Amino acid sequence: MPDKRGIIVVGGGTAGWLTAAYLARFFEGRIAITLLESPEIGIIGVGEGAFPTIRSTLQFLGIDETHFIRAASATFKQGIRFDDWLHAPGPDGARHHYLHPFEAPFYTEGGSLVPYWLLQDEATRPPFAEAMTIQNRVAEARRAPKKAGEGDYAGPLNYAYHFDARRLAEVLEARAVELGVRHLRGLLTGVELAEDGSIACIRTDAHGALEADLYVDCSGFRAELIGKALGSPFKSVKHQLFTDRALACKIPYDRPDAPLESFTIATAHEAGWTWDIGLEGARGIGCVYSSAHMSDEEAAAVLRGYIGHDDYKARIIPFEPGYREAQWVKNCVAVGLSGGFLEPLESTGVVLIEAAVAMIAELYPHNGPADAPAARFNRLIAGRYANIVNFLKLHYCLSRRQEPFWRDNADPASIPEALRELLDQWRWRPPSRFDFLLDLESFAFFNYQYVLYGMEFRTDLSSGRGISRMSRRRRNCSRGSGRSANARPRICRGTAR
Repeated sequence: MPDKRGIIVVGGGTAGWLTAAYLARFFEGRIAITLLESPEIGIIGVGEGAFPTIRSTLQFLGIDETHFIRAASATFKQGIRFDDWLHAPGPDGARHHYLHPFEAPFYTEGGSLVPYWLLQDEATRPPFAEAMTIQNRVAEARRAPKKAGEGDYAGPLNYAYHFDARRLAEVLEARAVELGVRHLRGLLTGVELAEDGSIACIRTDAHGALEADLYVDCSGFRAELIGKALGSPFKSVKHQLFTDRALACKIPYDRPDAPLESFTIATAHEAGWTWDIGLEGARGIGCVYSSAHMSDEEAAAVLRGYIGHDDYKARIIPFEPGYREAQWVKNCVAVGLSGGFLEPLESTGVVLIEAAVAMIAELYPHNGPADAPAARFNRLIAGRYANIVNFLKLHYCLSRRQEPFWRDNADPASIPEALRELLDQWRWRPPSRFDFLLDLESFAFFNYQYVLYGMEFRTDLSSGRGISRMSRRRRNCSRGSGRSANARPRICRGTAR
């Protein structure tokens, strides 16, 4: 194919190697894929968790699940447990926690069980996740979401993984090279622009000038191509999401048989939260905080108090929450941190990488201008970022904590207008699938339900107690002709996206 197009991915890490491997697998040799990686620039690796979408991505790449788990020091992740987000621990030590599991709620044919839970007595009804799924009991009992011997990336419960970010990059690198990706090591030294403002070539210290039809910027926060060379503006959302720094470290287990939690533990503190995840050989722990509400020294004290000692070395990672609304400019598209980053909560960094690279693969033209999909890509990716801002803000704005950070988060002026409108509606009905546009969402309506009702948000259905009769009528109308009219409704598990 003498006119075969070429794509250059600038940068390694999870974003770079996932992009290269995915595109190589999708195009199957029809487009030449090259990755330029600087050995002098390390991997940030803030997030060491993923969302269940990672399973279909790894399966698409043809990576054996057992190999991935062993090579990336991965463990199962069945959700996130939120400790102390509703209120600070009381004088008597009482604490609040709730689980956001990955499994969708139970439902009956033709109707949701959520209204029935909402109509129960608040004082005696079980927690929302406990009433809606068995996954919280499985996770709290430290059981896995699947049995040994069950098929790759499949099981009775929905799940993702915790993993070592550097080892994940190594797994993806090995697979990308197997799929035909050309791996170049060298430092990017410059970018030359054509008369129309597109990238004519990139210059490197070890390989001279490199040309491609499309350049994918995976250079992290440096944004060498999309930011420095092409000047795509960055949209800050710091007025809505206040955290902008993290302290991260790894702590070895006290003993080799230490139990593993199969969920991330996110514990609120006075100006943010800490993450705690169990890897195969160590715990990944980090303190996320707002520099406007807490100093670096105070954050270090919070981390030290959480761990219980100071025998570790922590990295400080500053970031500004936000994203570029134009992430595809001319013949350059950003993936990963170069396009944007919001914060470590809910592992959205990897989710956004997966979404971006899947759209590039589907939209990139084999002929014609390389920027033909740019406008559509930018609308979709910007919409996805904006909706994730809403979802993350939901975790903060419902808190009853009284520290300045939390009071500022509850201020209506800091809540995005779209989220404020939904919260007003959800006071009278639960979140619905009709609240969200599928191609702009990373989280389903039931993800919102788990957070909303885990934080004890009140939806008043007292005037709609006839809903059970309405649900029965809907269920009867939806039954197929082959079913008995007296058949009992079946309790089903939904499929999480």
